[in-house]
Amino acid sequence: MSAVSATLVKELREKTGAGMMDCKKALTETNGDLEAAVDWLRKKGIASASKKSGRVAAEGKVVVAAEGNQGLLLEVNSETDFAAKNEKFIAFASAAVQAGLEAGVQDIDALGALSYPQAGRSIADELTALIASVGENMNLRRVARLEVAQGVVVGYLHMGGKIGTLVSLESTAADQEALRELGKKIAMHVAASIPFYLNRDSVPGADLDRERSVLADQARASGKPESIIEKMVQGRISKFYADTCLVEQPFIMDPEQSMQAVVDATAKSLGATVRVAGFARFMMGEGLQKREDDFAAEVAKAVGQ
Repeated sequence: MSAVSATLVKELREKTGAGMMDCKKALTETNGDLEAAVDWLRKKGIASASKKSGRVAAEGKVVVAAEGNQGLLLEVNSETDFAAKNEKFIAFASAAVQAGLEAGVQDIDALGALSYPQAGRSIADELTALIASVGENMNLRRVARLEVAQGVVVGYLHMGGKIGTLVSLESTAADQEALRELGKKIAMHVAASIPFYLNRDSVPGADLDRERSVLADQARASGKPESIIEKMVQGRISKFYADTCLVEQPFIMDPEQSMQAVVDATAKSLGATVRVAGFARFMMGEGLQKREDDFAAEVAKAVGQ
């Protein structure tokens, strides 16, 4: 293949924490396939499996609205942090997520088509007007909706909207306040521990096969005979589940207990079944490239100089 671009090397380095030359070699060996290069580095023991992918650089805000048994998470992006702190921007994001919750929207296009409260135009058109007013580009990026037949949906915002989470709990318990308290703790855990999956059953087969392949190659590289490699892989797969599945992760507020143990203890105290039905987590700007402006120029623009 042609020479690997510096941009691709930089992206792989940020995704894995590996050295520049190792990243360049990995991309060369995998013909520039970024995900294959991540696996190549892991198999060589150069990159950590726990390193999270996705560059977080764009600006904006994550907002959440949750009431009773339903909730909506929304990310609205802007070019600069100054715009994200603009009162008009904050009011728009809050009104949009509330309108989306009440209308039961499932995707970003449906949200944009809704009527913006007391404006006589759609949310998308209101955003266009806001762009003209503030003077920089903005967009409705993504939404996530959770709903349960019985139970609660709880939202949580961290760092003023840099991270937002939703958690849905299915339960017949009469004490809704206790359920919401548990839901908030789990939502805070999701913000901090970044689970990829709800439980073992929700891990896609392709993801599991990929992990097994990486672990098997790691075991072979250590010189272990084939007869015990499968046992080694099985043990490490259990660790993979504990690292990535929400209900198996150590609870952030009490690492001696798994999340499932915490849920079971609450269920016992309430005398009713409680099940974590789903979760969603947005980190503002995740996977987007930040515009690299000169900071001094950005400040000057913000204060009108």
